[in-house]
Amino acid sequence: MVMTGESGEPQKFDPNQRFVHITNVRPDGFIEFDFSIGEPEIYVELVLPWQAFEAFCAHNQVKHLTAEEAANVEYDRLKWRYGKPGVTS
Repeated sequence: MVMTGESGEPQKFDPNQRFVHITNVRPDGFIEFDFSIGEPEIYVELVLPWQAFEAFCAHNQVKHLTAEEAANVEYDRLKWRYGKPGVTS
């Protein structure tokens, strides 16, 4: 997924842009999430308690991915994992 600006043109890689996508809120109060720098397709999976997650997001000035952006990242992940999105074998 290539992020686009308001004009619809591709944005250049910006290492100052940080993204977060919450993937699970656990009953024990921990937040599972993907964190990326520069572009949302390349991310690390992290787990933090809620208060630490809020502090982490504030410190990194993150942008939370929209549902559409998160779906595009998932589509890209499946494409890399299986060769085609949705193909499991």
